[in-house]
Amino acid sequence: MEAQMWDALVDTAKSAYAAGLGEGTVPRPLIMPLVGGELVGMIWARPLETGQDALTGIVELSNIAAAARADEVVLAWETHDVATVCELPVVGAAPCLNMVLATREGHVLHQFPYTEQPLPPAEEGRTSVAPAWGPVPDPQPGAELVPPIQAAVDYSFTPLELDHPNPFGVTVVMMEEDGYRVRLTEAFAF
Repeated sequence: MEAQMWDALVDTAKSAYAAGLGEGTVPRPLIMPLVGGELVGMIWARPLETGQDALTGIVELSNIAAAARADEVVLAWETHDVATVCELPVVGAAPCLNMVLATREGHVLHQFPYTEQPLPPAEEGRTSVAPAWGPVPDPQPGAELVPPIQAAVDYSFTPLELDHPNPFGVTVVMMEEDGYRVRLTEAFAF
């Protein structure tokens, strides 16, 4: 992946996390598939129920990447949030925005730890925080990933077997109907 594209995806993910935390929520896990260096779009996980539903919902992020026949994917998630919703132990820095860049040949984990800085209460009385980004550790090639993220990486490169004239389009529609938030780039809009 070109450095300029990577930097843009990191900036986008960090901005989304800052906006979400500012609204009192942690953004759901996100996948950004690429084909030939072009971003297909951004797909956020559907609302997740704690436990098996969360595991399944995160793994299903891979469907659009597989349908698009992506050659690279970037997945982003927050350490504590995914561990909690998937009922897994917290492993690694927390709070931390994690981003994994993956191809068929392997993956590299990038971590962006932060501390939560309280913001003044909103008019509705809701409290929220802003991320204060800390020092970034070195990228970790082949790092161990939490199970649902590893499965999403693996399935992103497994072709979908759909008997349909437009497997990508039907996958997008099905995922949107299931509650995933899908934002395609113009090049991949159908």
